[in-house]
Amino acid sequence: MSDHRRPFGDDGFGDDGFGDERQYDDRAGGAQFGDDGFVTSRFAAPRFEQSQYGGPEQGGYQDQGGYQGQGGYADPGYEQRNYDDAQSYGEPEYYEQASHYDETDAGAGFGESDRAVPEEISAGVGRGRGRGRRNGAAERRAKRGKWFGLAAAAVVLVVLAGLVVVGGKAYFGGPDIPDDFAGPGGPDVIVEVKSGDTAEQIAETMLDKGVVASTAAFYNAAVQNPKMNAMHPGFYSISSEISGVDAVSELVDPTSRVGQMVISEGRQLHDATDVNTNAVKKGIYTLISEASCMGDAGNESCIGYEDLNEAGSNSDLTALGVPEWAKSEVSQVPDSNRQLEGLIAAGSWNFDPTASPTEILKHLVSESAARYEDTGIETAGDAVGLTPYQMLIAASLVEREALPADFSRVARVILNRLDVDMPLQFDSTVNYSLDTTELATTDADRARVTPWNTYASPGLPATPIASPSIEALQASESPEPGDWIYFVTIDAQGTTLFTKSYEQHLSNITLALNSGILNSGR
Repeated sequence: MSDHRRPFGDDGFGDDGFGDERQYDDRAGGAQFGDDGFVTSRFAAPRFEQSQYGGPEQGGYQDQGGYQGQGGYADPGYEQRNYDDAQSYGEPEYYEQASHYDETDAGAGFGESDRAVPEEISAGVGRGRGRGRRNGAAERRAKRGKWFGLAAAAVVLVVLAGLVVVGGKAYFGGPDIPDDFAGPGGPDVIVEVKSGDTAEQIAETMLDKGVVASTAAFYNAAVQNPKMNAMHPGFYSISSEISGVDAVSELVDPTSRVGQMVISEGRQLHDATDVNTNAVKKGIYTLISEASCMGDAGNESCIGYEDLNEAGSNSDLTALGVPEWAKSEVSQVPDSNRQLEGLIAAGSWNFDPTASPTEILKHLVSESAARYEDTGIETAGDAVGLTPYQMLIAASLVEREALPADFSRVARVILNRLDVDMPLQFDSTVNYSLDTTELATTDADRARVTPWNTYASPGLPATPIASPSIEALQASESPEPGDWIYFVTIDAQGTTLFTKSYEQHLSNITLALNSGILNSGR
């Protein structure tokens, strides 16, 4: 490759990222960054007596689709990008009013981190209906009163005690020993724990699905199992016709979770193979397929990759949940197999594995659109002359071309080049249409004309080339001011130099060549 012919492509970043996280992938001219890394998902585990389920276990997600080999694909910089396991949870009190079960003050709440904004799991136990025991907080406040306050409290407690008994029997419908199944149980059923569910609501779901014989059987077991603290909303495969104790035991067993996956930033729809190691980076369709699997290893049922690809190629964009601001451009994508690229956001996802491929994709795409819209994507492009869909494309390039610290500068370089009709020349776009990744692209690959290759075609690629992070999207919406035209990463630590001068850029490329970072594996 000649430097005069590749003024910018060599300065990009490769798919592989740096160190243990974002590492280099595919460019001769730089290093576009990979897509698999997750560090720690942070959770604040609430106390069980406070009525809410939702303190998932400490620790992070291992991106099952990722791999680490030579150059690896664990993206750096994701310490800041932590995912909660699912959406938000409201944390109801353990019991309402007179029916508090625990001995803590009413109203205490708990949080659980979801990226920058913590949201909480609920599935709180015993909300309302008079099922709780004594209100411990009220009792303590009464003890601190004068003697006439104590007398009044005693009267109140007598009344409350009666309400607990009557309320409990009224809710559970009869005897103190609830109906309960015995035996090995029947076929598995899929149970959904929704965001904000209380223990009562989960018990009712279990009854409706035929898992337990009574709500009381499940409820009584739930309040005695501390693992309910770590419950996440989502879908669970549970045996039917089992005891309440067994139902709770299966629910808190991590292996019961189905339809859950983590999509890392920079992930593509389809699998990609590393040229040097032949290692495969799993695409989003593969991750969905794996997360959909139900049943034992010998009798496992999964939605197939090809079924998802066929559904994702459907011309009915409304059925796929494509937002109005993207429909016109998505309908013109030259390869329908890639029309949903970038429209499924990075993050932690739950879906019903019994749903059809189209229904699953619609859920993921429509929810992703809502996440993108929260950043202002629908109007942010007005200031720079890009449509919302083009903003998403630009953000995907930023994601694949830079470390988070350089996102806003790379976003500015993209706009500066578009403003002067200068080819972007990103090696990440060369690799995208080949479904391969490599640190250095070849002359032949760069000359190949595709709707995505920004060496051979002007302007932005036809679609996003990956799922961008919210940070990359925000950087594209508000790029750092500057006149840079060129950039190149010069070492394995990710040091990136930006300049307006072509002569200075050539000097920077020399630094990169001397470090060995631009050496091809072929």
